[in-house]
Amino acid sequence: MALSKIDVANMLTGATPVANGGTALTSGFKNGVDPRPLSKPIIINGDCAIAQRTAGPTDESSSGYYCVDRMNIGLSSIGEFRLTQETLSSGNAYNAGFKKAFRIDCQQADASPASSDIANMTYKLEGNSVQAFKKGTSSAEKYTLAFWVKSNKTGTAQVNLVDADNSRMVGATYTISSANTWEHKVLNYPADTTGAFGIDSNKSLEIEWALDAGSNFTSGAVPSAWESQANTDRSVNDLALQDNTANDWAITGIQLEVGTFSSTTLPPFQFESFGDNLERCQRYFVTVDTVGATQAGFPGRAFSSSGIMFAVPLPCALRAAPSATLTGTIRAFDDAGTKDSTSNLSVTSYGNTDSSIVMLQSTGFSSVSNDNSYNVMAINDTFYKLDAEL
Repeated sequence: MALSKIDVANMLTGATPVANGGTALTSGFKNGVDPRPLSKPIIINGDCAIAQRTAGPTDESSSGYYCVDRMNIGLSSIGEFRLTQETLSSGNAYNAGFKKAFRIDCQQADASPASSDIANMTYKLEGNSVQAFKKGTSSAEKYTLAFWVKSNKTGTAQVNLVDADNSRMVGATYTISSANTWEHKVLNYPADTTGAFGIDSNKSLEIEWALDAGSNFTSGAVPSAWESQANTDRSVNDLALQDNTANDWAITGIQLEVGTFSSTTLPPFQFESFGDNLERCQRYFVTVDTVGATQAGFPGRAFSSSGIMFAVPLPCALRAAPSATLTGTIRAFDDAGTKDSTSNLSVTSYGNTDSSIVMLQSTGFSSVSNDNSYNVMAINDTFYKLDAEL
């Protein structure tokens, strides 16, 4: 009889099969049972180990991805954040195995935000990643969100799940009891039989941690049941993080699970190797870094007297066709060693979601010859940044 993947996994891990199709482990899982399928964690970089853009600190006053991979900042006219990949050396989260965290400091305060101002931290998931919740069906599953959090502020704050495909949302709250202390939070959310997640690589589910907001977002009620998305309900409870430059908030150990769990039944965090974690992050963002190298080159061909198209290999397939930015200068060399330089870069094409190569082009050269071959080289301290984020 052929062995299934679960049979093989049981032999390798020392697990004993149980009647419900799960596996009872001899060690490592609370209550001896891991209820999850044999798969990678739903949340990528939940331990905040990867920060391709920068470990910081970096000061930002608008929405975007800036520091720890997959962590997005939402800021709308409400001061400024200082973002850092924090290294942990003690505390409860450190003792639980976490060595990095995503830290937000209030760098520019806004103690009286205007009605339309809002600040949050969000994590965005594509539809392909959340099909296990069976949303929009009669078999829809419940959600459990867990994370470690620390802040100088105590109080109750809100975390929303937002269905971007159907404009629906649901919320839950957590309470920071002790200032400047890592605390573990476990939040439960109901299933939703209305509106399915798209089966694609577009944004379907967004996790939104409310940090501060004006009255347009605070005048409603925390939606304990799924409802049509309403701005008035998004930040009913928040920490008013932007009311003082002494404020900070940090998070790590983010996990999203299918089903309802408590702090005692929650499955262990699934730590991935650094390499596996990095590759999963690179589906959304890739940096080709030549810092410390003399030069890094790619073969290309001129398509005009000022432009060269060249191919850049990728470590993995990207979620979608990326945008490209260049920090620094690139040079083009022909067979005779003649060189020309530019700081312009754009994406020409990206074949499909299985492609391992992206075609880039640089314009602004002054002395290249149409249809000639060139070696396009990135000089010291040059970065190619390819962004396919949600």
